[in-house]
Amino acid sequence: MQEPAASLDTASFDATQGWWVVCLCAGWCGVCRDYQGVFDAMAKAHPQARFLWVDIEDEEDLAGDLDVETFPTLLISDPDSARFLGPLLPQPGVLTRLLDSLSSQSPPPSSARDPQAQALMERIRAARP
Repeated sequence: MQEPAASLDTASFDATQGWWVVCLCAGWCGVCRDYQGVFDAMAKAHPQARFLWVDIEDEEDLAGDLDVETFPTLLISDPDSARFLGPLLPQPGVLTRLLDSLSSQSPPPSSARDPQAQALMERIRAARP
């Protein structure tokens, strides 16, 4: 049974302010195929964020040198920086808790940002304005 999605703090998690939730998957991955419906439902439940599905094999130029070892892998970014890059259990409640947590935290200082995640987010923002 899937966990119900909690509501996000829409005042702080706002797509118009540049929040992105990107799922990095592969078409051959059964877990990804199963997760796509959950991810799409999360996007509808949280219209204040921009959700994007990226097949890293179909869009190799976006993935760059990133080595995705576990699917699904999510990249979450605020207006200025990538805040999370890593695998995530394919459950709506887990993603909701992560989004709530990130939206309530202060952004990391530039010295603490993951350069690979930041570069990936910049490529995605440039390709999908």
